[in-house]
Amino acid sequence: MASTASEIIAFMVSISGWVLVSSTLPTDYWKVSTIDGTVITTATYWANLWKTCVTDSTGVSNCKDFPSMLALDGYIQACRGLMIAAVSLGFFGSIFALFGMKCTKVGGSDKAKAKIACLAGIVFILSGLCSMTGCSLYANKITTEFFDPLYVEQKYELGAALFIGWAGASLCIIGGVIFCFSISDNNKPPRMGYAYNGATSVLSSRTKYPGAEGDFKTTNPSKQFDKNAYV
Repeated sequence: MASTASEIIAFMVSISGWVLVSSTLPTDYWKVSTIDGTVITTATYWANLWKTCVTDSTGVSNCKDFPSMLALDGYIQACRGLMIAAVSLGFFGSIFALFGMKCTKVGGSDKAKAKIACLAGIVFILSGLCSMTGCSLYANKITTEFFDPLYVEQKYELGAALFIGWAGASLCIIGGVIFCFSISDNNKPPRMGYAYNGATSVLSSRTKYPGAEGDFKTTNPSKQFDKNAYV
């Protein structure tokens, strides 16, 4: 029962993390920078893995898609690949988890389902590591340019998509670890049940005594003692 509850918790945590990781791909604000005037913000620059945009004070946005994948910087290509891999691994991990959970009717025996659940945990951990690496690589590029005094171009700060990606990656890793530990609960030997047959009497109704020739003869225990034995 405890193993089933832990698998359900692991599935909910892992799926939540996978949804968060998937939501980072179309999210706009991977990095953001603002130009402030004396009263209002005059312009907001932001970019993600697919385009770079600027929004003026009236709310009008002008975006420019990256012209060619081969002409992109290496860190953007790496982040794209890692995030797509994270989403794909999370999808397959959710499928394996459905087959490996005890509360489902597919997947075979309990031993086979335990192995499938452990495999789902490993896949979710890999998904979380890919997402964590991709977001950290992108954030490292932003912080390196921001604190470089020789970098004279537009400097950006960390966007909301990075924090969402880190949160989703953490949930995927936590859920995957719980799935991996659930196999140890399934491998525990079942407890042996003992039936209680009631209390037995101290003296049986018939007592056997060995004879001279190895035979046994029976006597009544009431005849072994006379009435003076109880005085």
